[in-house]
Amino acid sequence: MTGAARVNCSKQLTYALALANQGLPCFPCHEDKRPATPRGFKDATRHHRSLRQLWSDYPGPLIGVPTGDVTGLDVLDIDARHRGASWFAEHRNRLPITRVHRTRSGGLHLVFRHDPSLRCGAGKIAAGIDVRASGGYVIWWPAAGLPVLCEVSTAAWPDWLRALLLPGPCATTSRIRVPDGHSISRLVRLVAAARLGERNSLTYWAACRAGEMVASGLLEAPAAAAIIVEAATRTGLSQSEAQHTTWSGIRTTRGSPRA
Repeated sequence: MTGAARVNCSKQLTYALALANQGLPCFPCHEDKRPATPRGFKDATRHHRSLRQLWSDYPGPLIGVPTGDVTGLDVLDIDARHRGASWFAEHRNRLPITRVHRTRSGGLHLVFRHDPSLRCGAGKIAAGIDVRASGGYVIWWPAAGLPVLCEVSTAAWPDWLRALLLPGPCATTSRIRVPDGHSISRLVRLVAAARLGERNSLTYWAACRAGEMVASGLLEAPAAAAIIVEAATRTGLSQSEAQHTTWSGIRTTRGSPRA
């Protein structure tokens, strides 16, 4: 290792110790963002002695921070090189204000509070839009001198985006929700605000939640379906498509045939 590299790694260790003081475990990474340690993000630690040992044994010029339960953080990774910037420009006004880091490639890391239902994924929302959640890590770019563009407390994932990320929005069939005016209105607003490319996914997700209300016995399935279908048609879905998607979601979570 050259003298300059040793100095750089020393700076990263100092920054890593500061992150550990803030409760964030971290670990060294190579210049190409690969973990420098044998077990990758599983070697991340908050303990100063362990961090010094890591950087002594596996010096790296970048700092990795795990996402998910261990830190309570998830990251929406917007890669400007793969059309991610176009998606962000279209949707930025629908995203909550949260912490934002500039990345080395000119993209963005939007940092959200961890949602236990989310996992890492690439390109599920759109090209150039990746998610780092349970089972992943990110490079902490501020430690490499890149700016924090918005330094505020992390926000929760917005419902509309979370609905697009869930691998199986209706996988849980035993959950029951007690219906109330606020919850139903929230579903209607979510569906009615869906954009092209999101309409079916959000309608299905909302129908799943409505089906959980039907499962409580306090809301009739036809009434729940009518509410979701009406909101879905406002977005431009045809009546038949809205009905098909809605009943599919309600049947899945309620576990009953179509009324």
